[in-house]
Amino acid sequence: MAATQKKKKKIFILDTNVILHDSTCINQFGECDIVIPISVIEELDSFKKGHDILNYHAREFLRALDGLSNDKIFNGGVPIGPNLGKISIKLDEKFHKDLSLSFPSHKVDHSILNTAYQLFKKSENKKVVLVTKDVNLRMKARAIGLIAEDYTTDHVKDISQLYNGYRFEEDVPIDLIDKMYNDPLGIEAKTLNPKKKLLPNEYIVMQNEKKSAIGYLDPQDNMIKRVEKITASGIKPRNVEQTFALHALLNENIKLITISGKAGTGKTLLALAAALERRDHYGQVFLARPVVPLSNKDLGFLPGDVFQKLSPYMQPLYDNLGVIQNKRIQESNKKPKKLAKTLDEEKLTIAPLAYIRGRSLVDTYFIVDEAQNLTPHEVKTIITRAGENTKMVFTGDIFQIDHPYLDIYSNGLSYLIEKMQGQKIYTHINLEKGERSELAEIASNIL
Repeated sequence: MAATQKKKKKIFILDTNVILHDSTCINQFGECDIVIPISVIEELDSFKKGHDILNYHAREFLRALDGLSNDKIFNGGVPIGPNLGKISIKLDEKFHKDLSLSFPSHKVDHSILNTAYQLFKKSENKKVVLVTKDVNLRMKARAIGLIAEDYTTDHVKDISQLYNGYRFEEDVPIDLIDKMYNDPLGIEAKTLNPKKKLLPNEYIVMQNEKKSAIGYLDPQDNMIKRVEKITASGIKPRNVEQTFALHALLNENIKLITISGKAGTGKTLLALAAALERRDHYGQVFLARPVVPLSNKDLGFLPGDVFQKLSPYMQPLYDNLGVIQNKRIQESNKKPKKLAKTLDEEKLTIAPLAYIRGRSLVDTYFIVDEAQNLTPHEVKTIITRAGENTKMVFTGDIFQIDHPYLDIYSNGLSYLIEKMQGQKIYTHINLEKGERSELAEIASNIL
C-alpha cells in the first residue's frame, strides 16, 4: 500500500522578503502550490514607489500577479503556467488559539505566521512550508511545529569549493619554467599537465626546488604566459595574489573581474589604482557601492542634503583615493594635479549604486565596492548595463555582510563567482593576505 500511496503535494507560503529578493520566485517551485498572505500584498504595496531594486521587484511581482488574477485567485487559486502549480491569495483569518497568547496579532510577520499555521491545520494531504529569508520568523515557525525554509534557488551550494582564481603547481620541470622567462609566447597549457584543467584567465604559480614563475592561461591562444610584477598609479602589489589581481585589472581583454578578500587585503585600492592608470583608455571611471543603512543610521535620519547623507557611506572610497594621491606626491609633483583635474572634470565619479539604474554604461571603467551586499538579481542588473568598451570590477568580502537577508551562500558576489568561472572575458582573484598593517592583520585573523 505504501508503494502506491500518492506523494504529498506541498504548499509554499511566501514571505514578503522572498518576493523582494526575486520577483520571479513563483516560477521556482515546480508543480507545488503557492499561497500569498494578503498581508504580504499590503507590504508590497508600500514598496511600489521608488527607484531601488526592492521597489523594482515589488512592481514586477504585482504586475505578474495581476496578469494571472481572476476571481479564483482568492478561491482555490489560478495556474501559474505549464508544469507549475497554482497560486492563491489568502485573506487574514482570526488568530488561531495556539498562536494568540505568544504572538501579538498587530505584527505583519505574525499575520503571515497565522496564515501558514491555519493552512497547516487544515491541509491533511499536503505539506505546508513557510518560505522566508527572515531568520527570526523561521525560528518562530519551527517553535509552533511548522516547516520553515530559506529561499535557496540562487544559493551557492558549497562555499568551501568556491573558485579562488589561481593555483599552485609543484615539481614543474625547470625547462618549462625557463621557457616562461625566455619565450614571450609562453608555454602550451597541455605541456604543463596540471592535475585539473586550467580555466580561461586562471592564474598559476609554477615552482620546483630551484625556481618558480607565475603566469595565467590566455584564452586568446590557450597559452600560459608569464605575469610580471607591475605598478599602477604608484601602487605596487605586495604579494603574488595582488600581482595577479593588478594584472587582471589592467588586462583589456578581461571585461569582468571579481576580487574577494577580508578587510585590508587591498581589493578596492588595487581596483581604483588600475582604473586611474587606464583612465585615458576609458571615458570615465565610475566607483560605486551599495548603501546598506544600519540601525538608526538610515538615510532619512541623517542630517543634510543627499550628498551629505551619502558621505559616510562613500568615505572609504575617498580614503583609498587619498592613498593613491599620496603615493603620486612622493613620485612626482605633476601627477597629483592630473588626478585633481580628473576629479574636477568628473571623469572620476564616486556615487551610490542607485544612481546608475536606467543608465547604459559605455566607455567606462566601473568598480562596485562591497558587492557582497548585493543580491544576485542586483548584480545581473548592473552587469547588463555594460556597453561597448566597458570593464566591470566587483570587490567585496563574502564573510562580512551587512544586508539583513543575505549570507555567504546567497549574496551576489558569491553567486557571480560561481556562475562566471570559465568564461573567456572573466577572472576572479581571492586575496588572502592582509597588507593594511600588522595590527589590522592580527585583528582580522584572531578577533
